Formats: sequence, structure tokens, C-alpha cells
Amino acid sequence: MSTPASQRRTTVVAGGQSLAETAATRLIERIAKNPQQVRICLTGGSTPRRLYELLATEPWRAQIPWSRVHWFMTDDRFVPQDDPLSNIGMARAAFLDACAPSENVHAIPTSAATPDEAAERYERELKSFHTAALDHEPPLFDLVLMGIGPDGHTASLFPHAAALEEHQRWVVGVAHANVAPFVPRVSLTFPCLASTGEMLFLVSGDEKRDILTRALSGEDLPAMRAHAMRGETVWLLDQAAAPRNIDSSHAGSH
Repeated sequence: MSTPASQRRTTVVAGGQSLAETAATRLIERIAKNPQQVRICLTGGSTPRRLYELLATEPWRAQIPWSRVHWFMTDDRFVPQDDPLSNIGMARAAFLDACAPSENVHAIPTSAATPDEAAERYERELKSFHTAALDHEPPLFDLVLMGIGPDGHTASLFPHAAALEEHQRWVVGVAHANVAPFVPRVSLTFPCLASTGEMLFLVSGDEKRDILTRALSGEDLPAMRAHAMRGETVWLLDQAAAPRNIDSSHAGSH
């Protein structure tokens, strides 16, 4: 089932820089809501890179209490961290290595023998932070960042994949990607991603307009199944990505 529009808020901003700044503001506000250990789940791709680079600069950097914020990944390609395809590698280069204590960065262990083994190991690590069931409060994450691919996938949960129906495991190995790069992946599952105070989708560029039009019109795409179980689900779009017929009752221009 897709996320009902009533459970989803859509905000349209001017361009990529505005999108990064708005996302940075939301991230910092979400951190400020939790005076204890904070857990942020990062996504890969080109759109969040601008956000990540922003977090390493002032005035944003000074507003983050780096010692108590832990950083995780929604998914990653099954490649070494120094490979150009690595999501955590991109995030490390953009801001984590310069700003975050190394012990607070929790990469998917792509050095494991197989994606399934990496998934099992990462699930154990996540469970060391969250000993209750995923549907129990407080949630595993304070904020989960997401995106949407050209086929409607999110994280590495692709259309028609068995992983879409996974309700027990928190993390799965993904043997085959639906879009380039065609390398195996490791991905958090919907129940794990849903255990968050806020799920924030970042979508930028006119190449995303067609898939967003399909998604926001109610097509059952993986990205539309993803939502915060009890928290906020926000789609943050720039004007280039926003469908022309976007429902104005769920959009606010900034």
C-alpha cells in the first residue's frame, strides 16, 4: 500500500540550494528535540550531497552537537568504502570525516563476505542501539533521509522485489539492482526505516519530475510505501522536480 496523502506533507522550495538549507534546518531542529543520543540515518545519491557539504560549513556545523549524534545508512552498494560508488564514502568525504567522531559513524560492513552477511551484521549493530521491537517508542531513529529513484525505488528497495514484503528482518542483502550501478546492495527494510521521528525525502531536478508525478498520483511504488510509523513523513522537492499538478493542499512554497 502506498502512503496515504493525508500522512504525507509535501513542501516545494525554489532550487537545490534552498532544498539543502531547508533540509539542514529540519535536521538541526530534529536533533534539538532530543537532548540525549541522536540517531540520523543518511541516504546516498547526488541530491543529499549538497546537504552533507552544507553541514560541514558554518553556521550549520556549530549547531550540531557532534559528540552525541550517531550516523547510519539507509542502504549502500556492496563495494569498499573508498569506491566511488559507496554511499558512506560520499558522506564521509562530504562531512563525516571532518566533523563526526569516528565511533559515531556506523557504516554498513561491505567488507563482509556477502551482502546477506553484511545485512546480518548491520542488523545486530542496529539492535544494540534499539533493544525493543521496532514498533515500540521511542523510535530507532530521530530522522531518516530518503530519496526516490527513476523507477520509484527508495533506499535499495526496488519495484517487485521480495524485500518489499519483508516484515521480520531489519536489513536485507539485495542481490540485483534494478537501475545502474548494477552492483549488489544492502538495505534497511520498511519496518526499520519507519521507526523514526521524521522521514524526510529529498528530491531535486527535472529528471525526477516524471517519477514524482507517478508517485504522488498514487501509483504503488516502493518510495510511496515508505513512511514514518508514528512520526512525520515529509517530501521536500525543488521546483524543477515538482509535478505541475501537485496537490496544493499538501504543498507549501518557500
